Amino acid sequence: MGRRRSAAAAITLVCALCALASPQAMSGAYAAPAPPSTPSFSLPPSSSRSAVPPPPVELPPGFRQSGPPGKKSLDDVRIELDALYAKAASATDAYNLADEQYQKLSAEVSSLTRDLARGQERIDELNKTAGAAARAQYRGGGLPPEAQLVLTDDPGLFLDGVGRLRESQRATHRLIAELTRAQEDLKTYAQDAGTEWAKLEISRAKKEKAKREITKRIAAAERIEAGLEKEDLARLARLQDAAALKAQSAWLGSGALKDINRTASAQGKQAIAFATAQIGKPYVWGAEGPSSYDCSGLTSEAWAAAGRPIPRTSQEQWKQLPRVPVADMRPGDLIIYFEDASHVGMYVGDGTIVHAPRPGRNVTQAGAGTMRILGVVRPDK
Repeated sequence: MGRRRSAAAAITLVCALCALASPQAMSGAYAAPAPPSTPSFSLPPSSSRSAVPPPPVELPPGFRQSGPPGKKSLDDVRIELDALYAKAASATDAYNLADEQYQKLSAEVSSLTRDLARGQERIDELNKTAGAAARAQYRGGGLPPEAQLVLTDDPGLFLDGVGRLRESQRATHRLIAELTRAQEDLKTYAQDAGTEWAKLEISRAKKEKAKREITKRIAAAERIEAGLEKEDLARLARLQDAAALKAQSAWLGSGALKDINRTASAQGKQAIAFATAQIGKPYVWGAEGPSSYDCSGLTSEAWAAAGRPIPRTSQEQWKQLPRVPVADMRPGDLIIYFEDASHVGMYVGDGTIVHAPRPGRNVTQAGAGTMRILGVVRPDK
């Protein structure tokens, strides 16, 4: 009776876990930061430096430095938009890492569910074997093999029975031991599956929270842009270009490229070829190609194409990949931007990078110094 209850409980658990192991795929697609190691999720801290773009720049002729009283200038709008997109990028990194963990945990839960099913099948087989032995004893008059052996008066049969009895006893011991192990394995699988399922739910919650943050920030930026006149949008684009040019000029003027004259490795050249071939494709958060990318989706896929898999998110790329000084940078290396490591681009030489900038933009080539550099990592070091 105890075994039947144990088997029934195990079957019930298998059915429950099979249902849990195939959660609905979440909708949406975006990319990025590393969530904390604690069970509760919070987005990576974004410092005032990482969230705030470069300071106002001198405007070209025809730009207004400040608007009428109560109205923001285009430069104010530029700063606000850059801050919103920076926060969206940070949330994207959080989403990407949570999604990566979710996929891994989902696979582990599915594997444990299959182990549970196989374990239950083995227990069922062992129970059938034990049942067959019991039925054989019943057919022998209900007497145990030892009693049947004692009652025989044929010496040949007696000696033959002794051997069969010993083998039967050994087989019975093996059957009991294997059944015990199978039951213990089933219990362990059930415990492990429960633990992994709890982790899966935490990862799912992280994804949902990051997705809401991304959506909120991008929607706020789009509302601002939608409220601008067509002429102001064109001026804003030129203002953003002017800010990028000023930052790049300052970086080059600092002598940062003075000693950067190294060539790419063989794998680096392959990664560069892949990245540059994606120029013109749209930025989509969470995307890893082939038709669209986010910043770390582009760099991770480029290095995967070169035969060197790297972490999916920009924050994990910064944490896990070997770091090199900016002065030792070579084409193929990855430049990590902002203090929260929320953006990444691939250095391709001559002071430029290939990167997926932000929503509404396409993969492009840009100056490596147009954003605040945190550091450089080398995937094939």
